[in-house]
Amino acid sequence: MRPWLLGVMRVKELSILLVTIAAGSYFTVTSAAFNSPDNYQTIAQYVAPWAIIAAGQVMLLICGEIDLSAGFVFTLAPFLLMLFFVNGWPLWLALPGAIVVSTLVGVVNGLIRTLLNIPSFITTLGMAFLLQGLVLIISNARPVGAPKDSWVVDVFGGARWTEFLWAAGVVVVMQVVLSATRFGIHTQATGGNPVGAAESGIAVNRVKVVNFAITSTLAGLAGILQGTRVGSYDPTNGGFTTMFFAVASAVIGGTALLGGSGTVVGAFLGALLLGIVFDGFNLTGVSANAFNIVLGAAILVAMVLNVTLIMVRKRAGSRELT
Repeated sequence: MRPWLLGVMRVKELSILLVTIAAGSYFTVTSAAFNSPDNYQTIAQYVAPWAIIAAGQVMLLICGEIDLSAGFVFTLAPFLLMLFFVNGWPLWLALPGAIVVSTLVGVVNGLIRTLLNIPSFITTLGMAFLLQGLVLIISNARPVGAPKDSWVVDVFGGARWTEFLWAAGVVVVMQVVLSATRFGIHTQATGGNPVGAAESGIAVNRVKVVNFAITSTLAGLAGILQGTRVGSYDPTNGGFTTMFFAVASAVIGGTALLGGSGTVVGAFLGALLLGIVFDGFNLTGVSANAFNIVLGAAILVAMVLNVTLIMVRKRAGSRELT
């Protein structure tokens, strides 16, 4: 019994999983409409963009960085797609073209951060405002309709559930990268002990640049998926709100803001919790203003639970050794 209990306590996502189940159970009891296929799809639509961007933010947070511009890459990518498309590019080429430009934004962020040693908070904040202005110029501050009648549209958000399937696929791939590849180990070492990582031969700066590129790539993908699902690309969509929801998902899911630890699966559960609460509030008629209170409380409670579990695990491990 004791080894089993210790094994359960070592599951990093345990606290956020329990809170998510509790939230789902609460809204199941308080709203008859909560458990229905249509509502599951609504929750999935909330969760997908936060989970995709959070998958990249987890990698950055683990290696001690953050990307504040991700929400504006989310906004920019669909307009880049349309820019290429209306200038004669086929849709199947315009979409990867927009993704590649998104990746380059991340590379620029990473190079400025590592070569000039400017904190990522400042670097990506400046990039965020630059991208915001660029989006307004490209779009003339007006939404545009998304392309239709193409298999590309169906695969990238147009067909039902495809946005969420992309999110699930991204989470699985990024968790494998983080926990089962040399690059993932280098990312954790870079955030846990950057000096020691560099002395052991890890190319710390290269790891950070790649993770900035991954975050921007995923943010661009998420923006295209959501806009295509909705059928319209809006220059006011995304921004700091989407970015902070993704970061909140990562933090609620157990990713340490100071770097060194975290999981992509935990961030997905954090996004799922936020989606359930947001949807549940709408169904039960609770004011949307109260959502921020819950969001702040969820971050604090999750952090307290995570710290408590870490302390319990350490004590249990010490007793096991003695």
